[in-house]
Amino acid sequence: MRKTLIFAQLFSIQAYPYTMSLKRLNIRGISYSQTQNGAYALILKESGGTRQLPIVIGAFEAQSIAIALEKEISPPRPLTHDLFKSFAERYGIIVKQVIIHKLVDGVFYSSLICEKDKIEEIIDARTSDAIALAVRFKAPVFTYENILEEAGIQQHMQADKELVDAEDAEDENDEILEELFNTSMDEKNDYSNLSLEELNQMLKEAVKSENYELAAGIRDEISRR
Repeated sequence: MRKTLIFAQLFSIQAYPYTMSLKRLNIRGISYSQTQNGAYALILKESGGTRQLPIVIGAFEAQSIAIALEKEISPPRPLTHDLFKSFAERYGIIVKQVIIHKLVDGVFYSSLICEKDKIEEIIDARTSDAIALAVRFKAPVFTYENILEEAGIQQHMQADKELVDAEDAEDENDEILEELFNTSMDEKNDYSNLSLEELNQMLKEAVKSENYELAAGIRDEISRR
């Protein structure tokens, strides 16, 4: 509690009083953004509540988050956020939590709360990068109540089509992940005559060679079977 208050006081100059309570957020998925072409909306859901926070992110960040969430694909060489995690862990630094602490003109500002030798440091970060790292470090994500009040959307509502119904969320996430890897339907149809053993071997080889487009298509074929 004391650490939370100290952190909040550090941000009091940004008009967020230290008495403001923090709300934990969970990653619900990635949706298409209709407000910005070629962008995606990361959907964060209030823990224990019904509000959702849509945050527009780029394709690269969406891919990085999707890969971290996807258990069946593990890059043989580190992506940028994987490299950051390896570098931090090598020097005994961990990301304890992410706080989305400010919203200005539709732009979310976040910070990484890091710890080394029991000493905490606050590092500024883009929200998309912060979330990508939070997934890798299994760190919780928080925001302030007034940010949820300003930008949060009730779960049963849709804002600019950036929120999806709960029963469609998993299907849309798979579709977006497929698009991020540019997997075509023609590629997937070529797998119909292959056995599961052959597909699993192909998946391993595709991941090893970092052909994530092919890997995503093979993974989808295995999942359908």
